Amino acid sequence: MLSDIGAGCALGLYRLAGRISQPAIRAHLRRRARRGREDPARLAERFGRSDRARPPGPLVWLHGASVGEALSSLPLIERLLADRPGLNLLLTTGTVTSAALMAERLPSGVIHQYAPLDLGPAVEAFLEHWRPNLGLIIESELWPNLLTAAHRRGIELMLLNGRMSNKSYRSWRRLRPLSQRLLGLFSQVLAQSPQDQERLRALGARDPLYLGNLKFAAPALSADPAELAALRDALGTRPCWLAASTHPGEEQIIARVHARLAGKHPGLVTLIAPRHPDRGPEIESALAAEGQEIALRSRGRTIGPETAIYLADTIGELGLWYRLAEVVFVGRSLVSKGGQNPLEPARLNSAILIGPNSANFTHIVEAMKRAGAIAEVGDGDALADAVERLLRDGDTRAAMSQAAKHYAEAEAEVLEAVLGALAPSLDRLTGSG
Repeated sequence: MLSDIGAGCALGLYRLAGRISQPAIRAHLRRRARRGREDPARLAERFGRSDRARPPGPLVWLHGASVGEALSSLPLIERLLADRPGLNLLLTTGTVTSAALMAERLPSGVIHQYAPLDLGPAVEAFLEHWRPNLGLIIESELWPNLLTAAHRRGIELMLLNGRMSNKSYRSWRRLRPLSQRLLGLFSQVLAQSPQDQERLRALGARDPLYLGNLKFAAPALSADPAELAALRDALGTRPCWLAASTHPGEEQIIARVHARLAGKHPGLVTLIAPRHPDRGPEIESALAAEGQEIALRSRGRTIGPETAIYLADTIGELGLWYRLAEVVFVGRSLVSKGGQNPLEPARLNSAILIGPNSANFTHIVEAMKRAGAIAEVGDGDALADAVERLLRDGDTRAAMSQAAKHYAEAEAEVLEAVLGALAPSLDRLTGSG
């Protein structure tokens, strides 16, 4: 009873804050659109409105926050299309980068929309228009208005690849009555690691299961063969390494690592693929004082004889850079941001380095360290030492890359397990079983 009262009060305050702040939120979205962080032509979708018609028949709605969640959903989407031809599929995400990537990667017939803001009117408009029969929420998107409105409409909800980082867990523990109510709306909770399973249980999920991590089911990132050949020709025999998915504060560290190593490795090329490609000009300005020759791919530049740092500031080409560089640093981990997915380079024969801040992927990173598939570096100096060692030592580089590839293939059966868990609900929708 006390838990219900506490959860009700928290929801009431959350909804009141949302109503009061709507004008500020609209202004914030317009500012983000001017900076390229929102799509001006599709802002209506953020308020639940769409110019796309809902297709007839059962509709399964999948929702993930950004690129990582969307990519992890692709193998599931492809299997649902193949195994359940009567289903319509809708994927929602919240970022411009994920929308651009999904425009290239989503199978034909799957609809992408921007997720509605978690405001009452936006959520109601979205659910009224799309009327999903089943909602598959990926990882950690526990939006109170969205989940409670969907449940109120009788939409079955499942949490797939559920994740709860240290920071999120501490926050939700202080709001356990609310977390218990929200997690209780899911008919099934599938965690992506045993640690996430226990955290979700502690926060109120009923009988969460660990069947594996859907990120293991994702195929290797693709690359255009002609572009890859052209880049290899431009690079020639010059040594190179890649800093992937970098965030603000990391690019300057990478540039200093390059300066330290350039004298030891003549012709060294450092590739930087920022997590948010629209930051390319900003990164170029920040690195201008370092004195190295910088080229931006977004401006049509390629790797020339004088290029020292090549900014791969384009969307959907990360598979190119993982194939081009045998030594890869996975960013968002030298700054306190939680890291990025190391399985992507692991599938493409990379010797992988990562910083100490990888809380979003703790289970994977720790297991990869035990397998000799990844090395952790504490700071820029340690990164320089590790890159230097791997550029020189081909045997160590090969051993790490082989261990990483083996680890990435270790849970290939996870997709079948997840599909098995979804089967009863999907059978009810399609009239099979």
